[in-house]
Amino acid sequence: ISLQELMQPKPRANGTAVTEFILLGLVETPGLWPAVFVLFLFAYLVTVGGNLSILAAILVEPKLHTPMYFFLGNLSVLDIGCITVTVPLMLGRLLSHKRTVPYAACLTQLFFFHLLVGVDCFLLTAMAYDRFLAICRPLTYSTRMSQTVQRILVAVSWACAFSNALTHTVAISTLNFCGPNVINHFYCDLPQLFQLSCSSTQLNELLLFGVGFIMAGTPLALVVTSYIHVAAAVLGIRSVEGRKKAFSTCGSHLTVVAIFYGSGIFNYMRLGSAKLSVKDKAVGIFNTVANPMLNPIIYSLRNPDVQGALRRVIKGRWSLE
Repeated sequence: ISLQELMQPKPRANGTAVTEFILLGLVETPGLWPAVFVLFLFAYLVTVGGNLSILAAILVEPKLHTPMYFFLGNLSVLDIGCITVTVPLMLGRLLSHKRTVPYAACLTQLFFFHLLVGVDCFLLTAMAYDRFLAICRPLTYSTRMSQTVQRILVAVSWACAFSNALTHTVAISTLNFCGPNVINHFYCDLPQLFQLSCSSTQLNELLLFGVGFIMAGTPLALVVTSYIHVAAAVLGIRSVEGRKKAFSTCGSHLTVVAIFYGSGIFNYMRLGSAKLSVKDKAVGIFNTVANPMLNPIIYSLRNPDVQGALRRVIKGRWSLE
């Protein structure tokens, strides 16, 4: 059966709603499925392994028992969650050759994906605030970024992300799906479901833009503001070595922020375009696979403390003092 035939509306009785969707996946050619399976299984194992290694390094290395690494440990857990929400289900469909996904399962995946990505967004903001306090307010850093403050920031991140994910999931559940049920993607997300709806999605799209502006725009503005202050403070440091050390702690975080927001903006700020399925998949891979896989590499690449802790974790010789 061709893609064109699948995309055609099916004759349905009046009032009958779509009970399942067909996810076409990354490639339609069955001959390529084994290669895609091996590639994404490898990416999944590398991502989970890399993030668990970072988490283990943070837990066992006393030098890394600081607010910045507390947030990084939380970020590693989220990265494992983000890739687990999408990739294992795709691998299962490739093995079973079954491309259907129940309506409820599709909305559940959408909810958890937006929940985890939302927490990710707020945690990156908390990390920027941490760098701002450490570099611009060093004398009051330990009191302003106490363990209680750290836990409050993480709890607020989860609460805000939960509200955002629930809002979009409830809003999409009010739409009618009664025609085509084919999603040309490898996981369920808002732009693809909007295209399949029989009812108007204008309010949903306005909600996505409005809530997105508040939930993503506000954290981004706070990150930018924090780093403007950080840059001004670092440029005021006279020693080259001091400047280099201060910038090195911020470089990794800024790289992750740029990748995260860049891919997110590209994915959700162009809902009117209906013929960008190949680009949608590429951005989807970036959001769900590349970001979580790159984060451990980015954070450990130029960080001797993390590298040393990772070496001890891998060799099994770490100090518990």
